Amino acid sequence: MNTTDRTPADLLRSALAADAARPLVTFYDDATGERVELSVATLANWVAKTSNLLQDDLSAEPGDRLALLLPAHWQTAVWLLACSSTSVVADLTGPEAASGADLVVSGPDTLAEARACTGERVALALRPLGARFPQAPDGFLDYAVEVPSQGDRFTPYAPVDPDAPALVVDGAELTGAQIVERARADAAARGLGPGSRLLSVLPYDSWEGLSAGLFAPLAAGGSVVLCRHAERLDASTLEERKASERVTHVAD
Repeated sequence: MNTTDRTPADLLRSALAADAARPLVTFYDDATGERVELSVATLANWVAKTSNLLQDDLSAEPGDRLALLLPAHWQTAVWLLACSSTSVVADLTGPEAASGADLVVSGPDTLAEARACTGERVALALRPLGARFPQAPDGFLDYAVEVPSQGDRFTPYAPVDPDAPALVVDGAELTGAQIVERARADAAARGLGPGSRLLSVLPYDSWEGLSAGLFAPLAAGGSVVLCRHAERLDASTLEERKASERVTHVAD
């Protein structure tokens, strides 16, 4: 990765320039049997579309707070990087963050809590292949309906400030530069490097989970195998997955 990268969005751009075709996020949902593999280019395209949705359709401005009420999921990774691209602060404090947020993005299990947000509300069905809700929840935009028509390229109206707040997690506020610094330190501590494949079963409700499930592999030039509901697997099935996915490191 480029040593001049100072935000997660920078890390993604460097990954795109280095090898756009390589896998970046491989996602499993062991409650539904879903497996999705996203290359750097595919993930970057989702991030660009989501960033355009945020900036244009949702009128999000730098410094706005977005309560991100989503589990560890490939679409959550997209939203985290879109927030970084638009200078929007992603708040992962939990459902209580919705009441004070400028915008909220919710999964199907937190819609009641998300309604405490008086700003724009977006809902994700989290169905296999990013499918839409059969009927959009009242008071919410359906992400799967809104995002496909967005542009495939994104340019922020104002440059992203690496030293501005970017993420709230574990009760702490981190800038984009601090996210990158921590991610690089975590990658080094785990022994990650280019080509590393880190399997993570950790939730996205802490820095440890966010780092293992996205930021550290991205900073190292590696990739993540992100597993939701992995507690449903027996030990032998999990070992088979590690082998088939060429996993080199594990976070559990």
